[in-house]
Amino acid sequence: MKSISDLQGMVFFIPSYQRGYRWTQQQVKDLLNDVNEFNDDNNGFYCIQPLVVKKREEDIFNRIKNEATNLIEVEKLLRGSWEVIDGQQRLTTIFILLSCMEKNSYYDLEYETRENSHTFLNDIRESGAADNIDYFHIVQAKTVAAKWFEEHRKDSSFHMDDFAEKLTKRVKFIWYESVDENPVTVFTRLNIGKIGLTNAELIKALLLNRSNFNAGDFLNTRLKQQEIALEWDNMEYALQSDEFWLFLNDEGYEKPTRIDMFFDLICRKDLLGLKEGKTQDEIRKVEEAIGSDGYRTFRYFYEFFRNYPDRINDCWTVVKQIFQTFMEWFNDVELYHYVGYLIECKTTIDDLYSQWTCIAKSKDSFVFWLKEEIKKKIKGCKNLEQTYEINGGPQKTACKPLLLLHNIQTVINQAKISQKQYKQHIFYKFPFHLYKNERWDVEHIDSNTTNPLESDKDRTEWLKFSLLHKDIYEDAELKADIVRYIVSGGKDGNFEKIGDEVLKKTINGNPLSDEEKNQVWNFVLLDRSTNRGYGNSIFPVKRRCIIGKDQGRKIAIEIQDGDIKIISETSKSSFVPTCTKYAFLKYYNSASSSINYWDRKDASSYKENIISTLHDFIF
Repeated sequence: MKSISDLQGMVFFIPSYQRGYRWTQQQVKDLLNDVNEFNDDNNGFYCIQPLVVKKREEDIFNRIKNEATNLIEVEKLLRGSWEVIDGQQRLTTIFILLSCMEKNSYYDLEYETRENSHTFLNDIRESGAADNIDYFHIVQAKTVAAKWFEEHRKDSSFHMDDFAEKLTKRVKFIWYESVDENPVTVFTRLNIGKIGLTNAELIKALLLNRSNFNAGDFLNTRLKQQEIALEWDNMEYALQSDEFWLFLNDEGYEKPTRIDMFFDLICRKDLLGLKEGKTQDEIRKVEEAIGSDGYRTFRYFYEFFRNYPDRINDCWTVVKQIFQTFMEWFNDVELYHYVGYLIECKTTIDDLYSQWTCIAKSKDSFVFWLKEEIKKKIKGCKNLEQTYEINGGPQKTACKPLLLLHNIQTVINQAKISQKQYKQHIFYKFPFHLYKNERWDVEHIDSNTTNPLESDKDRTEWLKFSLLHKDIYEDAELKADIVRYIVSGGKDGNFEKIGDEVLKKTINGNPLSDEEKNQVWNFVLLDRSTNRGYGNSIFPVKRRCIIGKDQGRKIAIEIQDGDIKIISETSKSSFVPTCTKYAFLKYYNSASSSINYWDRKDASSYKENIISTLHDFIF
């Protein structure tokens, strides 16, 4: 261990492989606050992480002979020059702090490629900030440090000499001297793959800090620490389940710990009351203390524990209340589906939790509020006669909130019947985690002929999948024409003629018009991979593929040596939204006469079910 005073008179050389100085104003303030608040009783010390160095090979005695002009310079040269492998940012920041305290003679910093930085550090001028990015950050650090000292000098309890004593004597580096190692290799090993601690991991250290508990009661302190640690692990374990996590969040979260979401919520909503009862000036100081960077949440809790060291139980109780609330939502048929729907429609978890606490946790009142919010989400697609994508109509994706709600309300209704009939608490949940991972979109049930198949690739795929239809596959002549067209890449055969023959196999006696095909009664939710595979296929082909997916199978067509090969592979997911499955199984029209097409009666029955299922929301 080396204190700052142990570095006095040393020269540190910053090699070219090091990046420039990049500490933020917040990092400088954090260091100043940490040193100031450090309690140095019992000769303790504040550890500032490693300083990894390597002694530079140089002819010291020749340098003394040619360069030294006084005894001080001789002593400096005898201490040698040290190449900084890791710790440059901290070393530079402490140099700047010392300059603010008019203690410029502790150590020197020299640079291999940024030679003028040495001169600038010894005479930091605000006017030089625009010269290069290094100078900008150096000036920023000096400015924020100077302001910090100026504000703290107004506090009668702050003494600059005491602070200087802490900084130079109680702040210590872990000094690591690299010997017989390539410094670039050491630098790479130390820095590659560095993973910063999350806010939650830092907050956990605060929570379990022994100083938060009764110092004279070791046994109870240990038991309380173990209790919090166990409850913490149980929460994190629950959050690691994608079924629970993606009910509350979007995909794409990359932090190793997920419990951060609770602490972020507490910070954003000030659920610990850190700002309660304070003046605007006091609130401003709190905001400055916690900052606005990625560690804002940690600093919020740091400030709370610093100001209210005896309220650890209050803090942990709030965390548990949030978790218990989310679990209550997750395990209730209406709350789970309505909350999950609104989160998918971009309602924030902050608004949902605030509303829950505002209505004194009354489920009925909360459900009423949820339904009112849902009405707002489907306001733009309540008109079931709306035509999409043609005649100036909106994109079909605009009715996605309506189709998703139809699925969710269908699941709720079925779950309520099951719970009432079988008296069971467990219910089938709409799997938001699968819905979000697979990226479901709006697709036509009966193919939209207003979007003709113009590319050879689209035509080939359409004909290829048409072979899944039994009547087409068993028509030897038509089958041969299709195979020839596909094998020749569209050169052998007339697509329009072959396509007409395919469509004759599924003649619809009561078809939808092109305009009607672009209304809600001809739309369902379909995952993007399935949609890309056979989104333009004729209805019976789509039907077969949907049934295959529901059974966990993915169907593909290959033509080998002029013959057709139907391949059925295991699918990554067998999830098909309830209403999508019902539409292709002709569930809504019990009197349907054929599985070969989707006609007006099927579409009307489907629309009637949407109206009856969503009656509370649409009418």
